[in-house]
Amino acid sequence: MPGFDIPLPAGHFIAGAYVPADEAIDVISPSTGLKVGAIACGDAQVVDQAVRAARAALARSNWGGISPRERLRALHAWADLIEAEADTLARMEAICSSRPAQQARTGDVMVTAEQIRFFAEFADKEGGHLVPTSDQAFGYISDHPYGVIGAITPWNFPISMAGWKLGPALAAGNAVVIKPSEMTPWTTLYLAELSVRAGLPAGLINVVLGDGPVTGTAITGHPDIDKVSFTGSTRAGGAIMENIARTGIKPMTLELGGKSPMVVFDDADLDLAADCLDRGIMPNAGQFCVAGSRILVARSVAEPLAEKLKARFARYAPADTLADEAGFSPIISAGQMARIDGIVQAARAQGGDVLCGGAAFDRDGSYYQPTLIAGVDHNNPAVTEEIFGPVATFQTFETEQEAMALAAHQTYGLCAGLFTRDLSRALRLTRQVEAGTVWVNRYGRSRDHILPTGGWKASGLGKDLGREAYLANRRTKSVLIDL
Repeated sequence: MPGFDIPLPAGHFIAGAYVPADEAIDVISPSTGLKVGAIACGDAQVVDQAVRAARAALARSNWGGISPRERLRALHAWADLIEAEADTLARMEAICSSRPAQQARTGDVMVTAEQIRFFAEFADKEGGHLVPTSDQAFGYISDHPYGVIGAITPWNFPISMAGWKLGPALAAGNAVVIKPSEMTPWTTLYLAELSVRAGLPAGLINVVLGDGPVTGTAITGHPDIDKVSFTGSTRAGGAIMENIARTGIKPMTLELGGKSPMVVFDDADLDLAADCLDRGIMPNAGQFCVAGSRILVARSVAEPLAEKLKARFARYAPADTLADEAGFSPIISAGQMARIDGIVQAARAQGGDVLCGGAAFDRDGSYYQPTLIAGVDHNNPAVTEEIFGPVATFQTFETEQEAMALAAHQTYGLCAGLFTRDLSRALRLTRQVEAGTVWVNRYGRSRDHILPTGGWKASGLGKDLGREAYLANRRTKSVLIDL
């Protein structure tokens, strides 16, 4: 690809080395629509090789049984190397993903290193505890690593999603077999390579390339994988649950789809709200699970807020992800852009009023205009479907009760945003909103990493980030001894 001169990793990464394999899946740049490389599609035999390498690495290194401080130091060394290789990682991310290199360099890569450091600190600070019993007994709860974690990550934030999975799993003493999206494979491979260069035991991280139906199914159904962690669509999450139930029961963490509401009351700071609503849907061209794609506004302030949003949406200009200056992100593929446009046109056909956008940008690559759709009801496909693009609906309400009824989605419950100056209202409604995360007078995660994330309803099971993510990679054992 013009302007890209970094060698791309080739093959699976198993037992600390690249394993050559026939390239079966083309990798396409969403910025240009051109092929930038190809990867292998690992079958059940390759997955089994990776699982055996993970088991061997755990036995050889005693990773889960060494001093927790040793794990902590090794993970910090890995984070140091990730930061040192930020430019290479950012460009690898940008060549095939929707992430502009400039944003990946200062954001995604650094966040990944921060996450690894964050979880490393739990290694020597979390453990079992004593429990109250009678004087004639001694009771305690011990905790232990699972062993081998099977992880599957999405294409929208490839490197930081890998950090979500690898950081807590390794800090908790596990090995990992991880499959990145076939559309965005290379930064995960390079992370694994860097881990060995940083001194982590070879085989602790094994990367198997491939698609969901073949490779993902082999990972989630492998009998020697002890737990599964997945981030992706609700449909794919359901298929994973079915496969696990069919092939052998094991715990899982699933962060799935969302259709999150952002609710603006008549006492809100409208400029603040407009900025947050903009940031809640337009980063990465709306391709993130917590996107605030349903904007609900008190009728008395709907018109001025709509004008503020249209003005903000009009500022976006697309740019190649490898450009010197970061621009509006491309849609990951031509197929995904066609799906986005199909939902927009269906919404329009069912009475939706497209206030701005509603079409692709007129240029090479897969770029879709920031779109705002009013005049929709709860049955409109733009309201019911997770679009995963730069498209938000705009609905109005009169009362708190009506706002909460609109905010409740029949399928999803991942996140929500509330905008009001009334603290009592904010505290009252955070209890009512059916979502795993609620933000007030802001929208989006911070870089503290301490707040867990995870959904209600069909938006997932379990938690990523926070202390909860570390504990989700340990299993407990109750012990009672008669004295």
